[in-house]
Amino acid sequence: MDAVVWIVLGVVLAVAEIFTATLFLLMFAVGAFAAAGAAALGAPVAIQAVVFAAVSALTVVAARPTIQKHRRSAAESGEQPFGVEALEGATALVLERVDTDSGLVKIDGELWTARPYDATQVFVPGQRVQVIQVRGATALVWQDDVSPGTLPGSEG
Repeated sequence: MDAVVWIVLGVVLAVAEIFTATLFLLMFAVGAFAAAGAAALGAPVAIQAVVFAAVSALTVVAARPTIQKHRRSAAESGEQPFGVEALEGATALVLERVDTDSGLVKIDGELWTARPYDATQVFVPGQRVQVIQVRGATALVWQDDVSPGTLPGSEG
């Protein structure tokens, strides 16, 4: 019966991880499954709890730093950016008026929906803008006449 309780706890933690996407609860789910194994082998509840705590702690200490290292952006890790990260900082050409409701820009030959990074800005066709961030399939753009050291979020 104890093994079933640990398995249910592990499943609940694993499902909760889906909603948090931090990979933290997953470490405790692994501990719960290890405790279920101890329970299946006939270990007393105290030993099961120790197995749960020990495996959870070891997983957090051993695996989490590695996972966090791989989750960092290319800019944070000093690697060459790729995918949408490579678009951040690129210059784009406005093809259709960009405002808070709609917009279309051309970035490196590709068409992207766009919105202004600053909701008070409006960009007209033919204007050059800079991609500040990409959210989903939408580029957040800023006026291109700003030097890279004065972009939003580049203080430091």
